[in-house]
Formats: sequence, structure tokens, C-alpha cells
Amino acid sequence: MAITKAKKQEVLKRLDDIKNDAETLVFVGFHGLNVGDSTAMRNKLREEGVGYFVAKKTLIGRAFDGAFEGDAPELEGEVAVAYSTDPVAPAQNVHAFQKQYKDQVAILGGVFEGTYKSREEMTEIASIPSLPVLRGMFVNVINAPIQGLVLGLNAIAEKKGA
Repeated sequence: MAITKAKKQEVLKRLDDIKNDAETLVFVGFHGLNVGDSTAMRNKLREEGVGYFVAKKTLIGRAFDGAFEGDAPELEGEVAVAYSTDPVAPAQNVHAFQKQYKDQVAILGGVFEGTYKSREEMTEIASIPSLPVLRGMFVNVINAPIQGLVLGLNAIAEKKGA
């Protein structure tokens, strides 16, 4: 169904705002997703601080044309844009829904640090652990040598005491 010129201008304005405000964009392909699942996905994304906006591919192409480095990924089927100021949250959340709704939701590509990324690159970005997990991993790396030293000293003390 055709949309009016005024509605197209509204969509372009919204996409322009998304382009300017978001740190990361993920192009989401969706097909055959029922209304209940779509609503649940939108609500979960909103809880995680991720916006989700459905638009025509031509309008997405027009809004983002020349805005980012590299070549834009091929957008096939019905397309939405997931976006956030968090650099990895959109990719992580869409990737989780991709696992949940196997043939209905897919990452088509995206924009990360001002550069277009392919489907594979965005999937890799989705596998980056969240900041709290990374901090925990860092603490474990720092703690491991200290813990090893303590265990070694304890073993020496037990050996001398016996």
C-alpha cells in the first residue's frame, strides 16, 4: 500500500533522528512473525533500551545514503531498524530473538562505529559480552595470579607445618 508524501517525510525525519542519535544500528529482517511475538519482542527491546522502527527499504536507503562508511548490506524482505546508544545492545538483543524465532527474525547487517557491517560482522558483535560480564572477566584475570600465589604459599605452609 502506498503511503503519502507527508507520511514519507515523517518516516525520513524519524530515520534521520535515529541515524544522528544512535551509536549502533542493526537491520532486522522479519517475516511471518505474528503480532503477539512482535509485540513481545518490541517490549523486551524497549526494556533493554533498544528502539525498534519498521520502515520501507527504499526510505531506509534514502535516509542512510552516504551517512556511513563502506557499502550498505543487502536488505531483503521486510526490514526494521533496531538502534541504541549502547554499542552492542541492539545486536545482542536481536541475536537472542533470532535464536528464539529461527526463520522469522534475522540480522541483515548494521552500522557499528560509523561503518556499515555485514550480517556476519554484526553477529560477531552480538557475541561480545555485556559490560558487567567483561568487568567480571577482567577481575578474574587480575585475581588469578594472586589466587595462585595464595594457594602456593598455603601449600608451603602446610608442608612445613606437617
